[in-house]
Amino acid sequence: MEKVITWSRRQWGLLVGCLGAILLVFFLLADHSGYHENTPSRRRVLWGRRVKGQKSLEVKLYTDINQLVMLDNGIVQVNFSIPDGHVLGISYNGIPDILDDHNRREDRGYWDVVWNEPGGPSIFERIEGAYFTIITQNEDQIELSFTKIWDISLRGKSVALNIDKRYILRRGISGYYSYAVFERLEGWPEVGIDQIRIVYKLRSDKFSYMALSDEKQRIMPTMEDRIHGQPLAYPEAVLLTNPANPLLRGEVDDKYQYSIENEVNKVHGWISPDPPVGFWIITPSNEFRTAGPNKQDLTSHAGPIALSMFVSTHYAGTDVRMNFEEGEPWKKVFGPIFVYLNSASSQNNPQQVLWENAKEQMLSEVGSWPYNFTESEDFLPSDQRGTVAGQLLVSDRYINENLMWAQSAYVGLAAPGEVGSWQRESKGYQFWTQADEKGYFIIKNVLPGEYNLYAWVPGFIGDYKNDTTITINPGGEVQMDVLVYEPPRQGPTLWEIGIPDRTAEEFYIPDPYPTLMNRLYINQPAEKFRQYGLWERYADLYSEQDLVYTINVSDYSKDWFYAHVTRNINNRTYEAATWKIVFELESVNIGYYTLQLALASANEADLEVRFNDASAQPAHFSTGIIGKENAIARHGIHGLYRFYSIDVASNVLQEGNNTIYLTQSRSRSPFQGVMYDYLRLEGPPEGY
Repeated sequence: MEKVITWSRRQWGLLVGCLGAILLVFFLLADHSGYHENTPSRRRVLWGRRVKGQKSLEVKLYTDINQLVMLDNGIVQVNFSIPDGHVLGISYNGIPDILDDHNRREDRGYWDVVWNEPGGPSIFERIEGAYFTIITQNEDQIELSFTKIWDISLRGKSVALNIDKRYILRRGISGYYSYAVFERLEGWPEVGIDQIRIVYKLRSDKFSYMALSDEKQRIMPTMEDRIHGQPLAYPEAVLLTNPANPLLRGEVDDKYQYSIENEVNKVHGWISPDPPVGFWIITPSNEFRTAGPNKQDLTSHAGPIALSMFVSTHYAGTDVRMNFEEGEPWKKVFGPIFVYLNSASSQNNPQQVLWENAKEQMLSEVGSWPYNFTESEDFLPSDQRGTVAGQLLVSDRYINENLMWAQSAYVGLAAPGEVGSWQRESKGYQFWTQADEKGYFIIKNVLPGEYNLYAWVPGFIGDYKNDTTITINPGGEVQMDVLVYEPPRQGPTLWEIGIPDRTAEEFYIPDPYPTLMNRLYINQPAEKFRQYGLWERYADLYSEQDLVYTINVSDYSKDWFYAHVTRNINNRTYEAATWKIVFELESVNIGYYTLQLALASANEADLEVRFNDASAQPAHFSTGIIGKENAIARHGIHGLYRFYSIDVASNVLQEGNNTIYLTQSRSRSPFQGVMYDYLRLEGPPEGY
């Protein structure tokens, strides 16, 4: 029978008072050999599994008089505060503490949540356990629980959630796992949640090199460099004026320059050059993240800081915050994520060696998902999950009379809702995959429950939703019929601007100001948009008049600015910009034309559309005030996708030259604006 030990803060105080001396002697006599070894054999690459010939040490647990518990498997040692559950220190491969011990105990490795009650201010709260429990303890694995219990006496002081933080250390594994169960009970008060994450603050004297992908790796500034730098227009952006590393002088540092889409954000971290050690956060599944695969979020940034983001409003705004009504029950498991440590010889490019190994470890963790060693009954193994499979085709007779394969379509299961609601959904789980070249898809390891199936297809506008509610049973397999998506279409294409891919990446992205560059992106055209201050380049390029785009003459990769922003007049005043699309019609047929308008992002914007009359009041079409995504200021190329199908009466068009006026009418700041994904003018339906 499993033995479970639970202590409250008060009980711990009594226990420590009685047994402190005994525990101290035990701790001092405990065998920690192997932690700080630096013999030649230990300098070999330690991939995170046992080195051949190395003793497979069992997992051990120690406590001491300073209210901490230490887990030790002979490879890595992790210290936690009791009963809070903060990570106080990590020892590995000759580094006695990987975390920055200059920070307070609760400010080294922790979970946090940002929340507010209706009408109240946002509250940042580190999640502190009130009870500590040993869930599993044997020679192969230890799982610890640090639990926060909410009651009405905590209203306004702590978020109305029960939270069970779990940590797992396993035998022979170079790292540890972390997950948490969040729960609300019936009758609890209304609350909104903007952020849930894990934060690790590493030693700045050791970890100076950050790696996010094959292309995005660099030596980073320190927090001191940022503190003494020059603040720029947005709070997170700083010009490095006198960094400790002179090679960084004159660069801009901004944590949002290192954001990544959830679908590819599986491993990121930091490297210490001496000794060569890597600290990595590996996320083997996106099922617990919010807002689908296209949602962007933070990764790592100057500090050095490594993040595991579960919930945030970054690049989406309050549309994706979790809002719980009075009395609404809820439960969700976030994680597990894997904190992985590796080391390498100091020869032969250790940074690349460590990064390549971290990617290998990531693939191993992805292949092991869902894990079968967690003890919480709320995290289900694969045999208690289900599978959905099918084929998606596309029907658009103006492109092809025959059905087309939905090649590389994004297909996913999310909570039942409206078309496209998945990108704003934040409370439930989502399960996504990409179809193959013939539109076949299989979605594995789906948790039991009810879902809608959603999709979007690169190269086609709009969103697909299957009308059937799909019920997933444990171990169940659902084979869908052949699914057919009919993207929005009223008539034949007269002209188009851009590529329907939900980003503004294909449009003209200017060169950055030479004095405001991040050198990481100088030779990376695919992410040129990550540079600071690009929004200001619009006024430089269009100083005399706003953008004019002429169909069949202009090139959208050169002549369509990536963001429709305000015009900077004198650094204090901004004015709305009106873009023009000029095109010719040989004739105008009686009936309705259609302007298909897809936006990749919006921030406190109101886009007005007029046809052949720049002063028409009201405008022929207006989006109304939309978006709080900040993709412009935060170096993104997309936020939330918005689609509008605009009817255009033939009496507002004319034979010969026509002009569409696009006015983003709000102009209080440089960061208000929209990013376009794709525009298409269609003629009246054939046979109208």
